[in-house]
Amino acid sequence: MPWLQVSACPSRSSRPLADVPRWRLAPRPEDVPRWRLAPRPRSTAVALGLVLGLATDTFVADPRRAHPVAGFGRAAALLERGTWRPSRRAGVLHVVALVVPLTCAGAWLDRRLRRHPWARGGLTAVTSWAVLGSASLAREASALAVELDRTDLPAARLRLPALCGRDPQLLDAAGLARAAVESVAENTADAAVAPLVWGALAGTAGLVGYRAVNTLDAMVGHRSERYLAFGWAAARLDDLLTLLPARLTAVLAVAFAPAVGGSSARAWRVWRRDAGAHPSPNAGPCEAAFAGALGNRLGGPTVYPYGCSQRPWLGEGGDPGPADVRRAVRLSRLVTLGAVGLTTGARLAARPR
Repeated sequence: MPWLQVSACPSRSSRPLADVPRWRLAPRPEDVPRWRLAPRPRSTAVALGLVLGLATDTFVADPRRAHPVAGFGRAAALLERGTWRPSRRAGVLHVVALVVPLTCAGAWLDRRLRRHPWARGGLTAVTSWAVLGSASLAREASALAVELDRTDLPAARLRLPALCGRDPQLLDAAGLARAAVESVAENTADAAVAPLVWGALAGTAGLVGYRAVNTLDAMVGHRSERYLAFGWAAARLDDLLTLLPARLTAVLAVAFAPAVGGSSARAWRVWRRDAGAHPSPNAGPCEAAFAGALGNRLGGPTVYPYGCSQRPWLGEGGDPGPADVRRAVRLSRLVTLGAVGLTTGARLAARPR
């Protein structure tokens, strides 16, 4: 039956794409102008978590017991009983054994929650609150300033170990104030800016990894006879991870100097002139920028329980007093706010991860 025969000629719909004019084909994504493409989703969970973590750190005091960082410190001290040797290799193994599992666990949790932004943001907020120390730094420095105002040197000396590891019994009022300002400057980078930077870069893994390294540096990164070799790995790794945050701290201190009655030009000049003479590659920029912003002189001989360190003098002007300690606290808070704005802004502008 001829009317049932199917034509062997190809239909118009079966023509190969090569024979179809380009103007009749749907445009490829790479051919569409960028302004016509739908905006890509932004990664807000981590940025929001960092902001909430900083706010919680400001208004919720650290627990006196069962703090996660303190628990990590106890675990590190326990492990040190078996890993300590007077060698750099033993120190490297000690750092790897403590830092790598914790960082990997943070990365695993962050990845598992990638499809659950609210849970991911909550995890980032809780972790940020645990690792940030800007509020406790401000409280301790302000309390020391109150004792100096009262000229109660014994009480002020009892406060100093919460800020730094110097021997307070050898310090007078000016030495205590100078130690407090230097500690606020250095720890603004260590306890606030650096966690925010690494949290923005690597999420939960960056937060816990940096805090673990920084805690180990505080525990074993000394120049004492016991830790000179064993603490080398922790100290060098902490220097590397704080390299960028310390300079960001100095830049923000220069920018906010007028807000505490200082001069940005002087802060910049002192930073560029004096920071390189400091034995620490990261404490130097922070302390020099704060010294210039406050108009004080910092540095000089610094006495630790394991010996005296001859530090260079940083800045111009006289020794700091209680009022200068309070100004340093205000500057630290402004730097922290500037840092959270920059880091979360960079996180929002980055490609979502």
